[in-house]
Amino acid sequence: MQEQQFTDAAEQFSELSRRLDDGWELIRPESGAFAYLRKRLKQTLNTAIGTGRSASDDDEAELLVEDPSLADGAVNSVSKQEVVYQFEYHVVYSLKAVLLNAKLENVAHAEVKFDSDLPEFRTSGGVNAGTAKNEFYVQPVMWVKALDMVLDRLVVQGGDLSTVMAVSGSAQQHGSLYWSRSGVQTLRNLDADKFLHTQIDDSAFTVHRTPIWMDSTTGKQCEEMEEAVGGREKMVHITGSKCYERFTGPQIRKVFQQRPDCYRNTERISLVSSFLASIFLGEVAPIDLADGSGMNLLDIRKRTWSDACLTACAPNLSAKLGDPVPTSSIIGTIGQFFVQRYNFNTACKVVAFTGDNLSALAGMVIGEDWLALSLGTSDTIMMRLSEPPNLLEGHVLVHPTDEGYMGLLCFRNGSLVRDIFKRAEANDNWENFSELLDSTPRGNFGNIALHFISQEILPAVKGSLRWNKSCNLNETELAKGVLKFSSPQAEIRALVEGQMLTRKAFATEMGFSFGENTRILATGGASANKSILQVVSDVFNAPVYTQQTTEAALVGAAYRAKYVLEADRAKEGGKVALESYFEYIRGLLPEHSVTRVCDPAQDSSDIYDQMLERYHQMVQFMMLHQD
Repeated sequence: MQEQQFTDAAEQFSELSRRLDDGWELIRPESGAFAYLRKRLKQTLNTAIGTGRSASDDDEAELLVEDPSLADGAVNSVSKQEVVYQFEYHVVYSLKAVLLNAKLENVAHAEVKFDSDLPEFRTSGGVNAGTAKNEFYVQPVMWVKALDMVLDRLVVQGGDLSTVMAVSGSAQQHGSLYWSRSGVQTLRNLDADKFLHTQIDDSAFTVHRTPIWMDSTTGKQCEEMEEAVGGREKMVHITGSKCYERFTGPQIRKVFQQRPDCYRNTERISLVSSFLASIFLGEVAPIDLADGSGMNLLDIRKRTWSDACLTACAPNLSAKLGDPVPTSSIIGTIGQFFVQRYNFNTACKVVAFTGDNLSALAGMVIGEDWLALSLGTSDTIMMRLSEPPNLLEGHVLVHPTDEGYMGLLCFRNGSLVRDIFKRAEANDNWENFSELLDSTPRGNFGNIALHFISQEILPAVKGSLRWNKSCNLNETELAKGVLKFSSPQAEIRALVEGQMLTRKAFATEMGFSFGENTRILATGGASANKSILQVVSDVFNAPVYTQQTTEAALVGAAYRAKYVLEADRAKEGGKVALESYFEYIRGLLPEHSVTRVCDPAQDSSDIYDQMLERYHQMVQFMMLHQD
């Protein structure tokens, strides 16, 4: 037994050393990181020495002074008086953590990449492909092990976790985890002398392969759930979205149908966000309303689970999910495991974790008149809504930072199509692309194009259509458009203007009200292209801004942790309620956290209002002539 204990401890010590090797020289003896390492090494030595005595300071010193540069490290510890907010970020490819101080300045940052840092789980892009077509999953123990590693790395970067007063986070949406009864008990009794992943192992779950957002194997379950609640329009009215294969409700129903024993033995079901929060809490954490509204199970108006949707999904589901809570909730204090092992402050509050898109909206810090446009492989629009529209495509979610709603629109044909035209018309050069775009006037002499090379989501069409100034719906032959415009310049501008008209049309349909106070926040790869942003500004008839941070979802949860903690303190102190999230966080950020990069031309509205009418006619024609 003693030999096995020694072996286990040696493995722990070896793994700890491997993780921290690159950071030894960064740590000062007086820092929180140094204290943390002393504690961890003492825990290991107590087991490894096996003499029945506690490891002494001499034991530790003998190990730590092997690197003479240790005492002369260049990184100062964070002041004990400084309040720091921590955020754990769970994306598909990696797990990230950041420490922000009370001024929302970055103190420390760490990342664990699933593919390279955890090769034993054999992921590609952070996920595993199943045997069935379009089946994708993750082994939840990988996420647990990544949390062990990212906290170690955060400390090595100079993070003093004893200063952390609030922690929150975000995670990829829609994934579901299935806790066993023994897993729930393990969560409540974590041993600080052991790594998390040696305790929260496969036995903690009834389903060892967590279905994630990329999985689209639940078409049958989607049809069944929509039919059970009274049709697709009814599902949209209740939950804000039609049934999507990646959404959690259909995925839970698939588990219930295909693995009934696993479902029956499941004690609780978590989203990926509430799963991560559960580990910090030492108890199964509640699902927050914002992330919960991406499950096809939540009544977004009543802000509670829909009985009709739960019944359509699986039996006894309400008890397995637990009651949802507002995203602005403090759900408890941090578990003793993190206090004892990582030196977290015992008073550290855990603020409800949420989904990545929702956290990105919080990180962008956009007000009611702002619209966020992400120009990536696919283009995405996020906006605040006062009331949820019944739009069959797109998503309406509970807003993460106020009492309203968040509209989310996804357009599949984004940068991939822009790249195709860059190669075909601009010699595969973005500078040439921009020059061609800039060399043509707004309105493009009446030339407009819609290129849906992949099956588009909004609108639900596929194909290309080019109209010159003579084309219209009144004459069938003219409505068919032209095969090609006369110049690369016309092709490039027709593409970009057509894309942005599509974005504006659906933002309007979802309920966003454009006016003189409208502002656009552009993010994503193409937001670096000022020529494209000028078209955005002209089509939307609004100034365009960019943001310094490229990690909106990463900092978004840290901002929420800060705001929720301060709001709670104000309430407890009997003070006047804190100002809105937008006003409070914007007041803490540097003056130039967003930069105004483009303004619309004075004649933009006259030009693009007319083009928007022609755009609708083109879509109408394409819808009528789909194969």
